[in-house]
Amino acid sequence: METTLVLVKPDGVQRGAIGNIISRFEAKGLQIVGLKLLKPARELLEKHYEVHKERPFFGSLLGFMSSGPVVALAARGEGAIGVVRNLVGATNGAEAAPGTIRGDLGMSKSFNLVHASDGADTAAFELDLWFGEGTVDYGLDNLRWVNDPEA
Repeated sequence: METTLVLVKPDGVQRGAIGNIISRFEAKGLQIVGLKLLKPARELLEKHYEVHKERPFFGSLLGFMSSGPVVALAARGEGAIGVVRNLVGATNGAEAAPGTIRGDLGMSKSFNLVHASDGADTAAFELDLWFGEGTVDYGLDNLRWVNDPEA
């Protein structure tokens, strides 16, 4: 089982897409093990996006991400990182495949609704930043109907 981070960015929150976005992960069979709404501190965002520190868009990215509340969620499941990345779709909503979050809801490269961890190391780092207190472990009975143990 993997756990990964998803952020519903300020544009997703302002557009009232939180429920739609979260329901896609749940419908796919991922378990939500962490969820919070917050207006992130600039220091948190600087750590989160540190990999882009030297890029010309770093300042505007921090400005955008601190412009309003975000929803941070931790999603768990078999291959959760790849599953989430597939559900999110390509960065540019205008080019993202229909059926993906960005493909169905997005029209922009910068207002692209969500962030998703891109690998195991990134997910571990980002989950620690956003959910340093840990996530919630609980049984979810429907998960036995999601992944076939015989496959």
